[in-house]
Amino acid sequence: MATQSTEAALQAVMDREAIRTLPVRYCHCVWQKDLDGYVNLFTDDGAMSTNDPSLPRAQGREALRKMIGEGLDDMKPRPFIHNHVVELQGADQAKGTCYVEVHLQRGGKPWEMRGWYNDEYAKVGDEWKFKSRQITVDSFAPVSGEK
Repeated sequence: MATQSTEAALQAVMDREAIRTLPVRYCHCVWQKDLDGYVNLFTDDGAMSTNDPSLPRAQGREALRKMIGEGLDDMKPRPFIHNHVVELQGADQAKGTCYVEVHLQRGGKPWEMRGWYNDEYAKVGDEWKFKSRQITVDSFAPVSGEK
């Protein structure tokens, strides 16, 4: 096994921590309806897509702003991120997976969505950003009022 220098090991830890913060900041921006903060988490050509053709897709900051802005007021999404796995791929690229639960409104009634994000990250200057996020929806259903 190759031995990493202390400086390289420290940089890898700092990069992983910066990347792990991205999905947390993403959720915070959605909760706070912070569209500027949301789009600034992405590279200029960043993209969002899904495995569900009924859900919107977007590429570029203006398209991302429009997509998320349209859903915030109507659906009131409240995302929660779990189990983030990060794989560094050199000094300025990485990929990762994190799992998500989203509580939201649809037609004025509570719904839940569960799935995971497959992310690609890029380091722009000294800041990590989303290059792409692809969400795989595992389940999407109304919340039952029965107890």
